[in-house]
Amino acid sequence: MAKDDGKDDPIDIELVRRLADLLTETGLTEIEVERGELKIKVSRSLSISDIESLPALQAAPAPALISGPAPAEAAPTAPAPAAPARGDTVTSPMVGTVYLRPNPGAEPFVKPGDRVTEGQTLLIVEAMKTMNPIAAPRAGKVVEILVDDATPVEFGEPLVVIE
Repeated sequence: MAKDDGKDDPIDIELVRRLADLLTETGLTEIEVERGELKIKVSRSLSISDIESLPALQAAPAPALISGPAPAEAAPTAPAPAAPARGDTVTSPMVGTVYLRPNPGAEPFVKPGDRVTEGQTLLIVEAMKTMNPIAAPRAGKVVEILVDDATPVEFGEPLVVIE
């Protein structure tokens, strides 16, 4: 690797290549590095068809797992819908649009009554043009899907109940 002395080319091409390789290896969609005044940002876009080939939730924080009813939201005008007391509720780790299937016309990732394994994709949440798979935090049976396909969701909103 050539030494970056800042005289010829301030961008370390080898560093950019290593960052791009890191995106591919980890399934991340963006990485940013700063060295002094130099800032390098490498990003890539994912399509819905890419989601099936990615390990679940590498581009998003892990979904929260709540036992029992969902916590009440802070909105005083409209009470939050209560999740069933039976099972564990998987909540949205971000604000976005939820999709229950990998692409229009395809079968949903899961349906009520399906048995799932830990890490299996339950649905995806699109946030800022990035598709984020939401994985089952544990093995179990899908009791209920609490959201409709292609609808907006809020951070912490209940999505799926697993028993």
